Amino acid sequence: MRSIRARGGSDMAADLSDGALQALAGQAGALLLAAGRRIATAESCTGGWVAKCLTDISGSSQWFERGYVTYSNQSKQQSIGVAASVIDTFGAVSRPTVEQMAAGALHASGADIAVAITGIAGPDGGSADKPVGLVWFALAQRAAAPVAIQQQFAGDREAIRRAAVATALRLVIAAATAGEPP
Repeated sequence: MRSIRARGGSDMAADLSDGALQALAGQAGALLLAAGRRIATAESCTGGWVAKCLTDISGSSQWFERGYVTYSNQSKQQSIGVAASVIDTFGAVSRPTVEQMAAGALHASGADIAVAITGIAGPDGGSADKPVGLVWFALAQRAAAPVAIQQQFAGDREAIRRAAVATALRLVIAAATAGEPP
């Protein structure tokens, strides 16, 4: 799995209004529909917000397979097969965990593409190694190598979660457009 490290900033999170998120979801849905692909989501810190945005789009049943909200470590293990040893060794907010989340959602759902998110939305829960605003994303596809991306977002819990949802939707758009995200 490739890993890209980037910092979230005003350029990435320019407009994170409900309308902007809906527009991103609509674009993702249109691309998935055109490609004849179905998506699954595996979400932790966003609590199903990506799935909500995608299923707010009329006709989403044609391209949205299912969403997993795996907020607890136990749910990550039980619902999408994240290994307890991975969480114990690397933590819930880590590249190995998010990679297993995406792969597990892809496998369990039978979808063509899966996007996964795990992070620390705050205001509590951060540490020196894993500060509030740290979010890991993974995108798994049957036809391409998976990709993991780490972002560090600023702001309060709402801003961090909105930025995470927008980033996940942008990953889906890139994957549906080019077959593999940047």
